[in-house]
Amino acid sequence: MADTTVSIIGLGWLGLPLAKQLQLTGNKVKGSATSSGKVFDLNQAGIEAYQLQLNPAPVGDLNSLLDADTLVINVPPKAGKFGEGFHPQQIQQLTEAINVSDIKHIIYVSSTSVYPELNRVVVEDDVTTPGQSAAPALVQAEHLVLALAQKKAVTVLRCGGLMGYDRIPGKYIAGKTISSGDVPVNYLHQDDAVGILLTLIQQRLEGVFNAVAPEHPLRRDIYQKSCADFDYQLPTFEQPDHPVPYKVVSVEKLLQVTQYTFSYPDPLQFFYQLGTK
Repeated sequence: MADTTVSIIGLGWLGLPLAKQLQLTGNKVKGSATSSGKVFDLNQAGIEAYQLQLNPAPVGDLNSLLDADTLVINVPPKAGKFGEGFHPQQIQQLTEAINVSDIKHIIYVSSTSVYPELNRVVVEDDVTTPGQSAAPALVQAEHLVLALAQKKAVTVLRCGGLMGYDRIPGKYIAGKTISSGDVPVNYLHQDDAVGILLTLIQQRLEGVFNAVAPEHPLRRDIYQKSCADFDYQLPTFEQPDHPVPYKVVSVEKLLQVTQYTFSYPDPLQFFYQLGTK
């Protein structure tokens, strides 16, 4: 794995710790940020960074970012005022450039939000088309990246709800009213998201994989523990008139193929810390 050049589009909450770990394992790392100030700070910290915006067309030094062995696409979908079609447009423009580059392996960071609430365990094959998905635009983006597999190695990683460090469940629901307390969570700690991405880069695995902690405690238990640990106001749990739909995302395919060992298999034991980034 050492001496591989890895480029990360999106040096944010997940991309930056991934870059730091890649450096520690002897890889050359470069990446992008959307603002010139962030690029300056990253370069000062010893990370080769370039300004890049996807508007949806790439604006910035994309050629330098594509001069690598492996590319990690970590671009959060922006819907809202941009509309559902904006993210697939971003990825389409990006994949057109990737297709004519020397990149050998592409990892696209997707989300388990593609799965509808089917009231059962869901696996990768449950969503293979936009019509099957609760987030069809995200699956459209996945397909655009997967189309590169004719010429390159392609991995799609559907990550669960990213938590850990400063992302503390209790602070998001403190004092609120919750009707979904009795549904299981599909969380993934930042350290494991980074660890799984490192494994995928090292093994150059191809295909679609879920990435969630193997255990799925109830939201009620997560929220109560988180609020108690950090002295947040407890939410009010109300009993809904009808059962709240849910899903339990399976990580078995990833575990079988990679033999990855989770640092935080149980979301009730995730490590959090106030004031970290």
